[in-house]
Amino acid sequence: MEFPKELKYSKDHEWLRVEGGNAYIGITEFAQGELGDIVFVDVDTEGDELEKEEVFGSIEAVKTVSDLFMPINGEVLSFNEKLEDEPELINTDPYGEGWVIKIAISDVSELDDLLDASAYQELVG
Repeated sequence: MEFPKELKYSKDHEWLRVEGGNAYIGITEFAQGELGDIVFVDVDTEGDELEKEEVFGSIEAVKTVSDLFMPINGEVLSFNEKLEDEPELINTDPYGEGWVIKIAISDVSELDDLLDASAYQELVG
């Protein structure tokens, strides 16, 4: 299982890749493995300012539906539209083409509350 060192991680199994004042958010390889084959991604929060731990969307797999939680405060700038036709990108490339949303970071200091790769790896065992 991969734990890219350049990413930050939440205890809810979201990852965050910072690029300037923005960040891309997706779910970890561990999370997609637990969910199984992903068949639908629902995000209707584009343009919304959301608080840390608020639900920004959901992922539907063959057997379950799981909420997606904001790892930090931010405004949802865009949804990865490739996921509309290819939700399985989250299974095949969770840290690349399978990103879910792009946000504008509200408070950069909140990044310090997230886990680094080794702490996340410990969390999931």
